[in-house]
Amino acid sequence: MRSVIVIGGGISGLAAAWELRGKAEVTVLEAGDRVGGKLRTSVLAGTPVDEGAESIMALRPEAVRLAEEVGLGESLCDPAPAPVTFWTRDALRPLPAGHVMGIPADPAALDGTGLLSPEGLARLVQEEAIPASPALAEGADINIAGYLVPRIGREAVDRLVEPLLGGIYAGRTDRLSLRSAMPFLAPAAASGDSLLAWLRRRRESRPPATGTRPSVVRGIVGGTGRLPRAVAAASGARVLTHSTALALERVPGGGWRVHVATGRGPTTLDADALIIALPAHAAATLLGPHSPAAQAELDGVRHAGSAVITMAFARSRQGGPSPGLNGFLVPPVDGRTIKAATILSHKWPWQGADAPSKLILRASVGRVSEEHLIGLDDRRLIGLAQRELAHALGPLGEPLESRVTRWPQGLPQYEVGHADRVAAIRDAIGMLPGVEVCGALYEGVGVAACVATGRAAAERSLEGR
Repeated sequence: MRSVIVIGGGISGLAAAWELRGKAEVTVLEAGDRVGGKLRTSVLAGTPVDEGAESIMALRPEAVRLAEEVGLGESLCDPAPAPVTFWTRDALRPLPAGHVMGIPADPAALDGTGLLSPEGLARLVQEEAIPASPALAEGADINIAGYLVPRIGREAVDRLVEPLLGGIYAGRTDRLSLRSAMPFLAPAAASGDSLLAWLRRRRESRPPATGTRPSVVRGIVGGTGRLPRAVAAASGARVLTHSTALALERVPGGGWRVHVATGRGPTTLDADALIIALPAHAAATLLGPHSPAAQAELDGVRHAGSAVITMAFARSRQGGPSPGLNGFLVPPVDGRTIKAATILSHKWPWQGADAPSKLILRASVGRVSEEHLIGLDDRRLIGLAQRELAHALGPLGEPLESRVTRWPQGLPQYEVGHADRVAAIRDAIGMLPGVEVCGALYEGVGVAACVATGRAAAERSLEGR
């Protein structure tokens, strides 16, 4: 049977191991003390809390399907229904339904919300159709702000689109790629049509909804950190934690040798094929001696760090967040420290039921170029988050327990030209027989996209037999 070493025990690498079950002898190498990467669940004030991703995309089926396949189907759950809400201009302001990543197909729905100034709303209503450039029509790229600002105005981009993208990519619209970060807009960009008219036609062309509208995201009772553990166990792979791949070596006659540092000392492992499920900088280090071209492209990927501050408060009969509010996003132009907050006790019914006397909240900080925030000590970050949460939500009291989780260089930036960079990486890797790559860098930063890249890498690895 073919042997495969998967380097990296995040959800991408584990999805690859799952896809290879029964078809190859698989070893997963994980440098840390646990599998899961940014899917991590711990206990705070006696209840499970997610320190990284706390939901999985449901509009893409890959992660939900994987959860079902590994026995977590009955644990999948929907969030409590609630509108997307912004904390802006010192108030919590819901975004009316019918938007696409913050862009409203019907600007009139924003009237009276206070999300935009009268001038900003007027500019949005007067959206301009700008002829598409030949370069865009032929597949060139542009940053999101460069496309949207001339059409819907700076204020709409800063206050509606920027906070949503900041929550997904920790990036900024003046650097993120339109084609890679908002690919659904590429046809509109190529056509030169009115953006809002195009969005309305897109909405009207969909078949009418029947029954309950499916949730955009889903959670897992007990935390999303259960998913990687379940995948690892069900895959049948040999999973080695505290095992760091230091170097790769071609084996005469075919195959690869991996030099590994373990808790018991150095060792080597041989396999017919490798799947590298590592962040760009770590993949570049391993692949550099064998593919300088891949290393150069991987080293060119910019990353953003973030931190998650999770706090438990005693529930109060007075003050605190209103029922029906799951959290909020914060436009960077408002100058706050936090970029988003989630009221876990409201969003996930299982979490509220698990700790009925407690209010569990989390706030996130950090966008690209905000590394100074990630470097603040725990006490400072907790204090800043606590004050801003109380300002937005009302009196909360002192936290019963708090935790800061940092994700330095946690999110690759899908900047202008990202698709070409990924294509160049894949071309370079294609010159190395038996090597595949997967992860958040390639097709999306969400859990579903990572699962898809892992399973696809496994399929390619088997085809290369």
